[in-house]
Amino acid sequence: MTETDDFLVVDGLGKEFRLKQGGMLRAVHDVSFRQRRGETLGIVGESGCGKSTLARMILHLTPPSRGEVIVGGDTLSALTPAALRRKRRDMQMIFQDPNASLDPRMRVDALIEEPLVIHGLGDRATRARRVAELLDLVGLPAEAARRFPHEFSGGQRQRISIARALAVEPALVVADEPVSALDVSIQAQILNLLVDIRERFGLTYVFISHDLAVVRHISDRVAVMYLGEIVETGEAEAFFAGPLHPYAQMLLAAVLEAGETPEAAQVAGEPPDPQSPPPGCTFHPRCPFMMERCQREAPPETRIDGRRVRCWLHQEGQGAPPPAPPLGPQAPLLKRMDCKG
Repeated sequence: MTETDDFLVVDGLGKEFRLKQGGMLRAVHDVSFRQRRGETLGIVGESGCGKSTLARMILHLTPPSRGEVIVGGDTLSALTPAALRRKRRDMQMIFQDPNASLDPRMRVDALIEEPLVIHGLGDRATRARRVAELLDLVGLPAEAARRFPHEFSGGQRQRISIARALAVEPALVVADEPVSALDVSIQAQILNLLVDIRERFGLTYVFISHDLAVVRHISDRVAVMYLGEIVETGEAEAFFAGPLHPYAQMLLAAVLEAGETPEAAQVAGEPPDPQSPPPGCTFHPRCPFMMERCQREAPPETRIDGRRVRCWLHQEGQGAPPPAPPLGPQAPLLKRMDCKG
């Protein structure tokens, strides 16, 4: 990837929160990646690893403690409040829970029209036509415009959220666990809708999830997050053929069928307290391949065949890398993603 290919650049992003009882919580630490226009990056990790905080920092909804985010050539921290407000037309977010993100007092037409009003786009008639187009795009009937969010199912409410995010024709959409609150069959419908919309409009997605099956369905590239850090990134096809980092192997093993569980799936224990992360490699207390050096020094990022990984096992002279799970690119990860809609 060259500099001219980069649409989204995240450079050294970090965030700490001061706790009321004292002390600091390290939510995100030194996250960097670059993303091409029209590409979908899936960010995956256990709950509490900092994915949602990262998503909000990418859009500058949560200001970072350090680092920069560049969207379409504009450094967000360098923009004035007025310029940042205008820039938000280019970048929108789909939240996890439509019950919380949709105002229950507003009708659907007002919810979808609101971004157009905020950005001063079109007159009333033009906005009404746009609302009708968006409802049709996400598979909802025209009469849905006159109803309230509570009158819809969870999947339909998420379709309304998607329509609202698309109203101002953004280039970048950050989707934070957009299907995790939905039934499995409805998840498939929403994922297929997001894929169709991306292909139709050439959108760039950052897709946050804890579910690797969902990430595989939609992503061009994958980034694995652990305790606020990106520990592995790479093309989705290569990643699912065999991840490099032991933590990534553990996540992938969790979706394998019974009887196919590799050694990495035996990793036990809970994630460490982010208020006091372990020294060295933060994954070492749970890693079956832990060496003495892992307890003392944080591993640098290493490039291997176009992929990036932070693990001492992949440093020169540190021995062979751990075995990857026996999951080829044709493995049945997406049995539950067959529903169209």
